[in-house]
Amino acid sequence: MSDNAGGPLSSSSSPELFRRYQGNPILRPTDWPYTVNAVFNPGVARLDKETILLVRVEDRTGLSHLCVAYSEDGLTGWTVDPDRRFLPDIDTDAERFGVEDPRVTLCGDEYMIVYTGYSSAGPLVCLASTRDFVSFERRGVLMSPEDKDAALFPTRFGDRWALIHRPVATEPRHMAHIWLSWSPDLRHWGDPTILLAAREGAWWDAHKVGLCPPPLLTDAGWLLLYHGVRVTAAGSLYRLGLALLDADDPTKVLARSSEWIFGPHEPYERSGDVSDVVFPCGWVVAEDGDTLLIYYGAADTSVCVATASVSAILTWLERHSS
Repeated sequence: MSDNAGGPLSSSSSPELFRRYQGNPILRPTDWPYTVNAVFNPGVARLDKETILLVRVEDRTGLSHLCVAYSEDGLTGWTVDPDRRFLPDIDTDAERFGVEDPRVTLCGDEYMIVYTGYSSAGPLVCLASTRDFVSFERRGVLMSPEDKDAALFPTRFGDRWALIHRPVATEPRHMAHIWLSWSPDLRHWGDPTILLAAREGAWWDAHKVGLCPPPLLTDAGWLLLYHGVRVTAAGSLYRLGLALLDADDPTKVLARSSEWIFGPHEPYERSGDVSDVVFPCGWVVAEDGDTLLIYYGAADTSVCVATASVSAILTWLERHSS
């Protein structure tokens, strides 16, 4: 895909690696055929030559559900389908206050959707699956509160599935690290270990880190895009960084970016329901095998997209690893 596919890309975007689409935001609350407050943090998949976004939709109650929007080129001509929704099961405590932030992984012929359920005890990790994004099967709770920012790898390692997730510790200082856990059956999880620890002090990813899209297999290993939260006098600032895991053993971290690569810059990212936030939950590789389309929520208000080159990312990460 060329830089101008579907429209021009912004020249004022991040100088590091990502280029914002000049048509951003690609989806706004006013695009919905029913009344909503905000649309953001979509999971993404490719199905029948269409790009499918499973968008987090927050209505005016404050609760969120998921809704499908689709496009042929992944940039323009979006159709919001109100008949293809994943609504919270409010009769269960796990989803009492809504469902949020889906990450979609294709496993065989099924799309596995790891999402956050909001329970009376806080956020927890849930799993659903679909083959068509019309009907969905709930697979249950994977991780108890407080836990979120989770996604599956698309393949087993030996005879076990691997899940990246982000529990929150009450001590010390409510630190939040990225963890890796294992399961033989997608129901029973164990052997948890810290995969990426939040750094301390003045680092951009001090205090709290969490996974963004699901891990992406490259020639160099599993590529991770993660967010770091830096607490400032003006509030929390969300920025993105990179890590690389061994292809055969994802417990081995081969590289981790010393610098953040993408942060809130444009007005639609700096101002909204939650200002100064860029938060991707999905990415796809274009037909050229190198162009990444990264779909993200901007200021918890709208859906945007940026592009990057996988090969350029890997080259950059090799030179900027801590």
